[in-house]
Amino acid sequence: MVRNIFYITAVAALVIVALLAQLWAPFWWLLVIVVPFVALGIFDIHWAQHNVLRNYPVIGHLRYAFEFISPEIQQYFIESNESGRPYNRLQRRLVYARADGTIETQPFGTQYDILDVGFRRASHSLAPKKADPESARVLVGGPQCQKPYSASRLNISAMSFGALSPNAIHALNAGARLGNFAHNTGEGGLSPYHLAGGGDIFFQVGTGYFGCRTVDGDFDPDKFAEKAKLDVVKMIEIKLSQGAKPAHGGVLPAPKVDKEISEIRGVPMGKDVISPPAHKTFSTPEGLLDFVVQLRELSGGKPVGFKLCIGRKHEFMGIVKAMLKTGNLPDFITVDGAEGGTGAAPVEFTDRLGVPIDEGLHFVHSCLVGAGVRDKIRIIASGKIVTGFDMIEKIALGADMCNMARPMMFALGCIQAVRCNTNTCPSGVATQDRKRAQAVDINLRQHRVASFHKATIESFLDLIGAMGLEKPSDLDASAIHRRVADETERTITQIQETLDPDELLGDNVRPAFADHWRRASAEAF
Repeated sequence: MVRNIFYITAVAALVIVALLAQLWAPFWWLLVIVVPFVALGIFDIHWAQHNVLRNYPVIGHLRYAFEFISPEIQQYFIESNESGRPYNRLQRRLVYARADGTIETQPFGTQYDILDVGFRRASHSLAPKKADPESARVLVGGPQCQKPYSASRLNISAMSFGALSPNAIHALNAGARLGNFAHNTGEGGLSPYHLAGGGDIFFQVGTGYFGCRTVDGDFDPDKFAEKAKLDVVKMIEIKLSQGAKPAHGGVLPAPKVDKEISEIRGVPMGKDVISPPAHKTFSTPEGLLDFVVQLRELSGGKPVGFKLCIGRKHEFMGIVKAMLKTGNLPDFITVDGAEGGTGAAPVEFTDRLGVPIDEGLHFVHSCLVGAGVRDKIRIIASGKIVTGFDMIEKIALGADMCNMARPMMFALGCIQAVRCNTNTCPSGVATQDRKRAQAVDINLRQHRVASFHKATIESFLDLIGAMGLEKPSDLDASAIHRRVADETERTITQIQETLDPDELLGDNVRPAFADHWRRASAEAF
């Protein structure tokens, strides 16, 4: 009886109003309020799909109303400055401040507990230097590349048109042009919005070959060459896997697949677009490197590399063995971390698969050092990089460059509403609803993207100098200190083993790598 009290009260009110209306006609207007509650209660008791509504008619809807707005309640009223996920309030505020060009200093000391297990820091020098501003760029292109590219140390990570709105893609690319850095297309293909801003492009080729595919979904060399030879396209990236959903393939929900996207990608309209988990063009490490060579030739000699999230370590070592066997080298390798992700992904894939960026990055760097090819291949780190210190850390662990995705979305106006997979993004960034997308003012947001990039690079160089160094290449893993469980600190070199130069070419490979190297094959993943 108690659980139906709201419904019983509504029924009683209906009876009372009906009786009062006999005495005074205006009381009939109260029925407009009371009758819907009674009707809703009858529906809930007899036909509701939720058990709660059958037991608690009418008032039970409050439970679902609060559940619907619980992410906002959590974000705005419950989480602390440093506890939010996946990006906390301190990180978001810093991006907003740098994008706006406003004050980014902090009063009253750090809000992080610097004695927490896992806290990372670098050591400053009593003889600080001024970092060379020219070192904010790095040349990408190995000995087999005819058109190397001078890239910024920080670029926009892969986010496809479809996952992001037309205005968002346009603003990102225009911001890249203003800031003289590059914009990765993501696997969704090279759209008109990527070209509208005039910024440098990294053209990503995913397992679905969107924008360069046949009707049957195979790779089309002619379509690829047509796009890859555009002057604005500076590098080509083959996507093997990504941190958010490794071994799964991209996911673009059906509500986002309108006519324009179906034409750009070459897929049916109004259906989920799920990329194959693996490439059709190759199935072995040797085949991957043959594809690298093919794309380099089709693009006119531009830098070609591949992107992956580390999983089975012997499989990456198989690629290294294929490099040594064939002599074919990629110009760069993008290492994505399991922390990554901007759009839709299956929950378990996001939560439970893939190696975190720091470990994966250090492993890839160490393998290339051990094989004696590190000096010929650039490494790009991609995965939850926000600040200048994050760049310091990733480059110290072995990267040459960094890519950012979600922080660039914050610069566009993203509020971390976590509705990227629903087509109802409240900021107009991750949606194909054209009315919502209009909220992204291209002229305004391109300047915010460029401002954020500029301020982050400046912070990065300031930290380099504060550490007593002149250029990023002076960094190594011993520069990063991590607090561990015994209330002491260790450097990354003390925590993670590193191969010596050419160690993999000999017979004495240290135990941490030996089993992976033994299992690795150039002929099979």
